[in-house]
Amino acid sequence: MSNDSPTLSGRQVRLEPLSRAHVPGLVAAAGEDPALYRWTPLPFDAAGMTRYVDTAVRWREEGTALPFATVRLSDGQVIGSTRFFLIERWDWPAGHARANRAGPDGCEIGYTWLAASAIRTAANTEAKLLMLEHAFERWGVHRVCFHTDMRNERSRNALARLGALFEGTLRAHRLASDLIPRDSARFSIIAAEWPGVRQRLSQRLVA
Repeated sequence: MSNDSPTLSGRQVRLEPLSRAHVPGLVAAAGEDPALYRWTPLPFDAAGMTRYVDTAVRWREEGTALPFATVRLSDGQVIGSTRFFLIERWDWPAGHARANRAGPDGCEIGYTWLAASAIRTAANTEAKLLMLEHAFERWGVHRVCFHTDMRNERSRNALARLGALFEGTLRAHRLASDLIPRDSARFSIIAAEWPGVRQRLSQRLVA
């Protein structure tokens, strides 16, 4: 998957392959209102953001992630970041129809954050639509999952509005932004649900 670095473009935002060139814009976006990221481990200085980007790029080179900078089309401003990660290829037996296909079988969408000025705009809806289209229609995945800190009510509500199904709580699942083992709320969308989710997101963008 390391060679798959597309740019995903809509009417509101463009998702560009993340690089160090985005660091100044990401620092500015995060600095609009740092209080928004209570549950999101996010750096606010150039050195920290460079490490953040370098880690994401290394994951891309290793084939386990596909990170993006989120760019607002109206003014070309970087307004956040998101990524595919935990990109999975299942161990299909030789001769199976899916054994030699190029795309993965499952992935997670996460590390998603937006600048304060982009909250409650169409940016998040369109970015999710672009990524889910890529996952289900280009890659042909069976499942896309999402995890968020159980304490992050805003994120849990956003995932529910997206059309993702709450599957349950994973206890002490990941390191939280406040450096404790966090409980994660797990959501997912499977391939059979994608057409309905796609219609719902498309309607929200034209409403």
